[in-house]
Amino acid sequence: MSSEQIIKEAKAQQKNLTAIVAQTIAAAKKRVDAVEVSINQSTGINVSSRLGETENVEFNSGGALGITVYQNQRTGSASTNDLSPQAVAQALDMAISIMQYTSADPYSGLGDPNLMAFNPPDLDLFFPGDLNVEEAIQQAKQAEKSALSHPKITSSDGGYFSSQYGIYIYGNSLDMLQGYASSSHSLSCSVIGEHDGQMERDYAYTTARDKQDLLSPEWVGQEAAKRTVAQLGAKQIATMQVPVLFVPEIAVGLIRHLTSAISGSAIYRKSSFLLDAVGEKIFPSWFTIHENPHILKGIGSAPFDGEGTQTVKRNIVEQGVLQNYLLSNYSAKKLGLKSTGHASGIHNWRIAPSQADLNFTQMLKKLDKGVVITSLMGQGVNNVTGDYSRGATGFWVENGQLQYPINEFTVAGNLKDMYANIVAMGNDIETRTNIQCGSLLISEMSIAGK
Repeated sequence: MSSEQIIKEAKAQQKNLTAIVAQTIAAAKKRVDAVEVSINQSTGINVSSRLGETENVEFNSGGALGITVYQNQRTGSASTNDLSPQAVAQALDMAISIMQYTSADPYSGLGDPNLMAFNPPDLDLFFPGDLNVEEAIQQAKQAEKSALSHPKITSSDGGYFSSQYGIYIYGNSLDMLQGYASSSHSLSCSVIGEHDGQMERDYAYTTARDKQDLLSPEWVGQEAAKRTVAQLGAKQIATMQVPVLFVPEIAVGLIRHLTSAISGSAIYRKSSFLLDAVGEKIFPSWFTIHENPHILKGIGSAPFDGEGTQTVKRNIVEQGVLQNYLLSNYSAKKLGLKSTGHASGIHNWRIAPSQADLNFTQMLKKLDKGVVITSLMGQGVNNVTGDYSRGATGFWVENGQLQYPINEFTVAGNLKDMYANIVAMGNDIETRTNIQCGSLLISEMSIAGK
């Protein structure tokens, strides 16, 4: 199916799904105080190859409708994958039935109508591919072929291509009824290298709203090979305290831990190391996190969240000081605050590089002697205390130069201390996720080696 046909079909599909939501709300309003209904519908293909052979071709198409009803501070929810009138009516009946068994909660209910996106912006998020299976297979195979051309790459875990588009509709009994279509495309490759009996595995990927913005299969394959080969000959290092430099895609993970710590649910449950931290300096003075949900074609862009609350531009951290928690309607009410539009995640966080505007080579010189982290393993992060301990691989650095790859060590610290002790951020910004961050240099962490 061509992209033009998909766009035409998606418009008709969105109109139909909007009508289903409207009809469900109308039926529910006759029986309960308030209701909200949403539909997620997705379509796409996933293709994988291994060692030049097509391994898997998968077409997916499906969706789900979710209903939440409110009556006398009680809440009931139900969902259905069947969007026929009979199935939707049964889901509504089930939500109302479940509601009878729930306890009254004064914080339940719809959000503030003054914060809802009755007129959301068009963020240009819809660039469906033509779902051409042959082209998808070729992309996956070419990435793998490019990686396997390196003499030290001995095998492959596969090349993968995915092309997806979706439609999201949200409506409630406050007369909000809006929706939008979006798309995503990705290409990745994972390979295995070997040298002197040692084997290593690594990968590379590219992702974008518009397929035309993907990096080439050749780049993906060559980058996967480069990353894998760089780890061959890894050594172990001794236990020590040294500066640590996290490469951009790993640095993103450090900032993502912040999203968990400042989520409304973690705050009202008192299960975060950043309780009562709004207005507190938790990063260096030069460090600012700006959120812009309205970037055209942005990976993390959205006109409203999963509760219909409009998304807005704001600084999450300004000059090192935490400005906001990330609040849904429920968590906002529990905390006596207003929703921030984060019921379904964060939206395009961007951390500006430090004033020195350092590239990666300059960041290495600033590190001087210590460790570069290129991958992490395990889930050793305690959101309550901030304690951080994870297995890692990377490189040993001396005199500002990469010396040799290292593995089988643990990097440990406390997130609150780690955030406060960020010395600099590079201008090598990771742009493939909803957090855009460069490499981060932390003044000192514990390394547990041999």
